[in-house]
Amino acid sequence: MKYTHHNNELNMKHLKEHVYLKGWAAKNRNLGGLIFIDLRDRFGITQLVVKPENPFYETALKIKNEYVIEAKGVVIERESKNMNIATGEIEVEVEKLTILSVAETPPIIVSNDTDALEETRLKYRYLDLRRPVMQNFMIKRHEITQAIRSVLVEEGFYEMETPILGKSTPEGARDYLVPSRLYPGTFYALPQSPQIYKQLFMVAGFEKYFQIARCFRDEDLRADRQPEFTQIDIEASFVEPNDVQTLVEKVMVQTFKKVLNVEIESPFVKMSYQEAMEKYGSDKPDMRYELLIQDYQHVFESISIPLFENKPSIRGLVLENGSGLSRKKLDALTGVVKKNHGEALVYLKKLEGIVTGSIAKFMTEEQLESLKLNEGAILFLVPGEFEDVSSALGALRIELANEFNLIPEQSYKFLWVVDWPLLEYSEEEQRFYAKHHPFTAPEDPKVLKENPKAAMAKAYDIVLNGYEIGGGSIRIHNQDVQKLMFDTLGLSKEDIQNRFGFFVDALKYGTPPHGGLALGLDRVVMLMTGTANIKDVVAFPKTQSAKDIMMQAPSDVDQIQLEELQIKVGKS
Repeated sequence: MKYTHHNNELNMKHLKEHVYLKGWAAKNRNLGGLIFIDLRDRFGITQLVVKPENPFYETALKIKNEYVIEAKGVVIERESKNMNIATGEIEVEVEKLTILSVAETPPIIVSNDTDALEETRLKYRYLDLRRPVMQNFMIKRHEITQAIRSVLVEEGFYEMETPILGKSTPEGARDYLVPSRLYPGTFYALPQSPQIYKQLFMVAGFEKYFQIARCFRDEDLRADRQPEFTQIDIEASFVEPNDVQTLVEKVMVQTFKKVLNVEIESPFVKMSYQEAMEKYGSDKPDMRYELLIQDYQHVFESISIPLFENKPSIRGLVLENGSGLSRKKLDALTGVVKKNHGEALVYLKKLEGIVTGSIAKFMTEEQLESLKLNEGAILFLVPGEFEDVSSALGALRIELANEFNLIPEQSYKFLWVVDWPLLEYSEEEQRFYAKHHPFTAPEDPKVLKENPKAAMAKAYDIVLNGYEIGGGSIRIHNQDVQKLMFDTLGLSKEDIQNRFGFFVDALKYGTPPHGGLALGLDRVVMLMTGTANIKDVVAFPKTQSAKDIMMQAPSDVDQIQLEELQIKVGKS
């Protein structure tokens, strides 16, 4: 017989009804002869009560946490109500009780609050996922995915699939390689993104494509990154940047409304890459608070300060009411700056009308007053190269915002970062790299040809609360421009043919102008559910060292498998 209700459904309207429930025993309590069992399923909790005279009383005594059981009974009003749960006014007086599956004592507590270490939680992930908070993360992920899908389908996009086994085209993160048994010595690569395939869909004439795509990158991990992740991949023909941005804004606005009932303002703010770096020290600035970076080069250019001599950039930020920071905390902030490429952290603070600090002795009273510090404020300064100063102050800005609780809770600030440089130059390797990828269209091909360092891209990133949640661009659809891009990146004819020959051929047969964007689904879910750890919203994640503790992967394989692949493995 099918159960009649889930465990978050019953209330006073169901009094005297006979019901049939199934689930896990979340808690078993014996109170003066009465046995109370909290029955849990994915929806919530229903309390069962078993009286001493009940023929299933002995069965109830055997039940321990995480036993799987089924119960038939009648809904009655609880004497001691719990208004914190939906079913807190009722309980089910058991008429029949059956144990479907027994359970050993679980190694982690199956509740919202657990003291288990992350390693233990990942080893027993199937138990960790029983916790209501974790189930909520997964359910919200489902709801977010479906909401995004529904908007794209309504907008006329086809959901299509691209291969997992593809070709290695190393340019950026490392590929995960898969050896071929049929063609010994050759390898497939797992896709870092479906970039080329989705462009080929445009060449094929489908015009509007999307995919919930699995992607793989062999790179160092952090709290918001996993080696395998999910993208909402979007591509369309005959579009300009504003078309893509308008579509993605609609996706985000409707998803937040449908899943969280949160109204998101649109259109989103747009900011150039240069302005983001100058004012926020980051290409993914958090707009929920001010704390802007300011240029102090003009203030100190006529002041002889040894630490500032021959520094092309002297910039800083002012923290109001921050002059009471302890020496220990200031040392910690210096560590943050140096960890993020800053040469040094200098500070000046104003207390009782007097400005003090390590460089105050080099400045006149008039020069100190020109800083216009308010009482209780502290000015942090970092000298050095523009990029290094930006990185250091960007990290410092985030650290101070967290330390002084400057970030409003449950607020969402979207931003488009636009006007990106097309290329970045490696002094070490003496060559250009694509800032995004080698298929991003330049604003002006003539500039790319004559002055590559000045070339700008038709690219755009979408940022939410200091996280890049998506990036995209208008793509190169002209074969001559694509060749120019490859040439600028230093790829030989042989490199181009080996890596992208099939794609270059495709451009010869009538390619429409096209562009798109990929949203990082894992990051979107992480931000919408309010967790700071991306592993919370991935069902079976890897550790920071890219291990699957539960399945013990990666692992050795049988020698016969290696022989079939004609692979020899050396042991270090």
